[in-house]
Amino acid sequence: MDQQRTAGAGGVPAGQPPDQESLRALWQEHRRWVAAILLAHKPSWADVDDLLQEVAVAVVRKVGDLRDANSLKPWLRAVAINAANAAARGGKKRAASLDAIGDSVVAGRIADGGAVPDGPETVRIRDEAARLMTLAMQLPDGYREPLLMKAVQGMSYREIGEVLGLPETTVETRIARGRRMLRELAEAPETAKV
Repeated sequence: MDQQRTAGAGGVPAGQPPDQESLRALWQEHRRWVAAILLAHKPSWADVDDLLQEVAVAVVRKVGDLRDANSLKPWLRAVAINAANAAARGGKKRAASLDAIGDSVVAGRIADGGAVPDGPETVRIRDEAARLMTLAMQLPDGYREPLLMKAVQGMSYREIGEVLGLPETTVETRIARGRRMLRELAEAPETAKV
């Protein structure tokens, strides 16, 4: 067998069932950016945690079949996009919970050690986060995806480029343009917004 066949993806031996520790380490390493991909592609009513579970199941079932470690990130990205698209086709449309988006931003600030004020300020932060996320979903995929990976997950240009298969300069340009488009959407009069 060739070297790549025995190396496998993410340290998991190719063609063999991966052990729990290898799977756990693999998922911990990639979970955050997979969540950003899901945020960029999911229907507004879909829950990111549910979609993450679907991707995790695919990882458990199929990662041992990957023959080349370099194919892991593109494969994970495709699985995430497919999970989001399947949710959209599923027709299980639920009411969008914009509060959940704001709650996750507030929870992220707490987890990062930032102080989140009580009362009206928390509500304002939650509402603004929900509004910006709704507007971000209007951006084209090529701009929305890297922008959310940077803004929500804090990934570097290099990390985003590796996931998307793009040069760092292209990622940097798309994020700058995405920010500009988002700013224009946010500053547009209410009557012009969709």
